Amino acid sequence: MTRPRIARQSDIARLAGVSQATVSMVLNGRAGANRIPESTQERIREAMAELGYVPNIAAQSLRGGRSGLIGVHTFERVFPTAPDDYYREFLNGIEEQAVASGLDLVLFASTQKPDGTRSIYGSGSNRMRLADGAVILGFEKNDDEIRRLAQEGFPFVFIGRREVPGLDIPFVTADYAAAMHPVVEQLTGAHHRRITYLAAPLRGLAQQDRLEGFHAAVDGIPASDRPSFEVDVREVEAVTASWLAEVVEAGTTAIVVETFDLARALAAALDGAGLSAPADVSVVSLDSDPRGDVFSHVRVPRRELGRRAVELLLAVIDGEATDRLTTPLPCDPPETGTVANPATLRIPTTH
Repeated sequence: MTRPRIARQSDIARLAGVSQATVSMVLNGRAGANRIPESTQERIREAMAELGYVPNIAAQSLRGGRSGLIGVHTFERVFPTAPDDYYREFLNGIEEQAVASGLDLVLFASTQKPDGTRSIYGSGSNRMRLADGAVILGFEKNDDEIRRLAQEGFPFVFIGRREVPGLDIPFVTADYAAAMHPVVEQLTGAHHRRITYLAAPLRGLAQQDRLEGFHAAVDGIPASDRPSFEVDVREVEAVTASWLAEVVEAGTTAIVVETFDLARALAAALDGAGLSAPADVSVVSLDSDPRGDVFSHVRVPRRELGRRAVELLLAVIDGEATDRLTTPLPCDPPETGTVANPATLRIPTTH
């Protein structure tokens, strides 16, 4: 059986009654710059539809034209597509803004290497060149590959603050530091005088911003009303019922949890110790859990950050000003569900 012949730009040109160069300019988004009348553009689009023409995206990209594709890459070992994955909301926002901007998405999942790590240059060249630019997300990063991307002039943006010496990396982020002020105000307003700050061992920039913001918020309180707080850096496995009982019995009346995985461990530890929040101890989580939150928590605008990342990427591609798009997005303050006045807490028994 003979395959039907694939329509070419020359076929479109003949049907529309224009030159092939004119067709090429319309397909590559240069019609406006070359003052091609809208009526001519419409004839070309009608000819494309009649012939069933599908642009060769790879060829457009090689010629320096716009493909209408934006990529999404992560250096994480598993691409974040599970419904309860922390990064899923970022992807939802990216997709929403791509649709709103008339763009298609390419998830570069094929960058995974046999050992589970991911590399943009695993095949020796930039696998993302098919797209006009890319949004990169995830905790992990590869500074050497980021440098190489920048040297190539390939447009990319990060979700989350990133620092690579000598590079000005465009990124979108939440205002984690400012989000700590309402947390401290809530706890001090409930008259907590001794707080344990449960911190993650992996100190990314977001974690640093949170802790520095917490310090600044506490330091801004008059000395007479200022609570004491201890930073306890602890692996998830070390958040146990026995540890929690010791902390509460030592006088801690409020625990601030830095990450959602530590919050999950703390919820299990409360159950194991026969304690609850806020009856025995007040708890505030500094992030929201994609599986559902147990404690009062700061809501990080993950979906909004995904949308903003696409807007920023398009500005970078077009060489436009990015100041407005790089302003950190505010986080929603926690509700008071698991925060109570220490005077109302039960006196814990030894378990």
